[in-house]
Amino acid sequence: MKYRLFLLALSVVCALSASADEGMWMLGNLDKGTRRSMKELGLRLSADQLYHPKKPSLKDAVVSFGGFCSGVVVSADGLVFTNHHCGFGCVQEHSSVEHDYLRDGFVARSRSEELPNPGLFVRFLVRTEDVTRRVLKAVKPGMTESERTAAVDSVSLLIAGEVSRRDTTLTGVVDPYYGGNEYWLSVYRDYPDVRLVFAPPSSVGKFGWDRDNWEWPRHTGDFSVFRIYAGPDNRPAAYSPDNVPYRPDYVAPISLDGYREGSFCMTLGYPGVTERYLSSFGVEEMVQGPNQAQIDIRGIKQDIWKREMEARDEIRIKYASKYDESSNYWKNSIGMNRAVRRLHVLEKKRGLERELARWIEGRSARQRKYGRMLPALQQAYALRSETNRAQSYFLEAFFNGPELVQQAIAILNFDFEGTQEEVVAGLNAIVDTYADMDLDIDKAVFAAMLKAYRAQVDSVYLPAFYQEIATRYGGDEQAYVDSLYARTQLGTPRGLRRFLERDTTYHIFDDPAVSVSIDLLTKFFEMGMDMQAASAEVTQGERLLNAAIREFGAGRSYYPDANSSMRLSFGTVCGYRPFDGAYYDYYTTVGGVLQKARAYRDDPDFQVQPEILRLLASRDFGRYADRDGDMRVCFISNNDITGGNSGSAMFNAEGELLGLAFDGNWEAMSSDLLYEPAMQRCIGVDVRYILFIMERYGHADSLIEELLISD
Repeated sequence: MKYRLFLLALSVVCALSASADEGMWMLGNLDKGTRRSMKELGLRLSADQLYHPKKPSLKDAVVSFGGFCSGVVVSADGLVFTNHHCGFGCVQEHSSVEHDYLRDGFVARSRSEELPNPGLFVRFLVRTEDVTRRVLKAVKPGMTESERTAAVDSVSLLIAGEVSRRDTTLTGVVDPYYGGNEYWLSVYRDYPDVRLVFAPPSSVGKFGWDRDNWEWPRHTGDFSVFRIYAGPDNRPAAYSPDNVPYRPDYVAPISLDGYREGSFCMTLGYPGVTERYLSSFGVEEMVQGPNQAQIDIRGIKQDIWKREMEARDEIRIKYASKYDESSNYWKNSIGMNRAVRRLHVLEKKRGLERELARWIEGRSARQRKYGRMLPALQQAYALRSETNRAQSYFLEAFFNGPELVQQAIAILNFDFEGTQEEVVAGLNAIVDTYADMDLDIDKAVFAAMLKAYRAQVDSVYLPAFYQEIATRYGGDEQAYVDSLYARTQLGTPRGLRRFLERDTTYHIFDDPAVSVSIDLLTKFFEMGMDMQAASAEVTQGERLLNAAIREFGAGRSYYPDANSSMRLSFGTVCGYRPFDGAYYDYYTTVGGVLQKARAYRDDPDFQVQPEILRLLASRDFGRYADRDGDMRVCFISNNDITGGNSGSAMFNAEGELLGLAFDGNWEAMSSDLLYEPAMQRCIGVDVRYILFIMERYGHADSLIEELLISD
């Protein structure tokens, strides 16, 4: 048993250190071992060709798309490829019953037809710099965790501010790495004028919808095309009809040669958040708290939305993007909790912690440094357990639930002290949200959330208005909600307008929606204060654990957890065995689209326009066909990705674009916590399928001509 625990511990340590197919590596901090591993797998580019702070390199073709996805620049006139689901909100905003771009797709036939998207931006990485010594110099012995946080934040803001003071087109961001044991400055340049150029119909871009989400085999053409615009000097500029297409420093070339099993593949993008170094106590909390709350609460909300979306096209268009975002993470939580159990993630984490405890006991210096770490961490998580779980349900039920509450809180927290441009953009964002809200649906959601939250938590965690529901409305949540929506002025933009115009007959703090929101904010603050001491212990303990793991495995290369900064992952194109007796191949073809469309002809998730089916069935794929004459749709690699990597460029050994990453696989949904090399796969859409749909369905020949394609 002891030997088995040691092997489990060793596997976790190795999973956090360098291997050929694992890790989200910082481009500006690739060590020799990692570079050597990439070369051994077949990479033909040098480190300077991947990243250089002063010369054009591959990183200059990769963007953070809106801060929530990734993308890649593919033309000298600023065209950007990203996922369909990343551009979905923009497509939805431009859609109407008369112009249903969600259903029919969108093609701009000229530059003048390209559609602006207020609030959308792309972000280019200029350079990174290790500022650990400067940041941690502000940390003094004996500081409390809150004092340490304040000192670190102060210095980090100072360093970041220096960037924009030297160049107003640049933004500096200082992020913690390795649990706050290191700090790096990333310097970015943002372009705020990004226009929609091409989107396939959702029957292509979302083929399979919820049924296929996070699954392999996959047959989804998950792509959309945007264009970056700049001022005449090629510098960032707010939207203007006078802006011109951005001229990039580097354009990603596109390969039509495809890939074989074992081909080198690397992914460049902006992964969101992973917790690979998280303790077993933290994993337990995540599974039982935020994940389970998303599973229990979002499912209720989505059922209400889905019912109404299927009944009316107007509602389908209004709620499409919101539903898509909500259901994506709902299914992710389901998959993660299942994978944590099936892949024994907690057992592996606990095995590592036992071995760490033995290692700590082996030296008095380690005992002084880490002796209290694991017991204190376990105790801290236990102390906040119940409140943390309640707060997770609270967030899902109320802050991610009824949109009226979200609107009221947004108005209460609105920053009127920003620049005129920022204030106008913020107000427009609030008004735009009203356009996509149906009050009757929102009332149904609010009543359902009130019931669901009360059923999940102890009465001590109920906001004050629950007492009013019990006494004044006899416990009838729907009656309370109906009255609330009838009395509030914030159900439409009218209340916001009265507030902004200083209408003396309207007092915003007397508005019932604001009163409810204040009750919610008060209760949320109380929960946070209840957990404050324990949460400080958790933060400190996890930082120490992170340091201990790296010291325990000294001599290995460790990658930091993802934190929305640019990362590279690398490996090979390869299939996998999802369970005993089965093997999944490394690619899918259009034959699978046709098969699913026939097998699920009555399921709207798999319905495809007849003209697209005829186009695929013709097998006239031209230069986009693979060597056997077939058309590949999707492929998988063992590249290490997570949320935020959607739209990431998938490159071959020469740095040519093979496709776009858009999903992970169901069997390895615990990958944010622990990498599983035998199971974890990155699902990408083949760039040849992208080009085929653009050219043969969208007839976007002018866009194809912009691309740098190597046959």
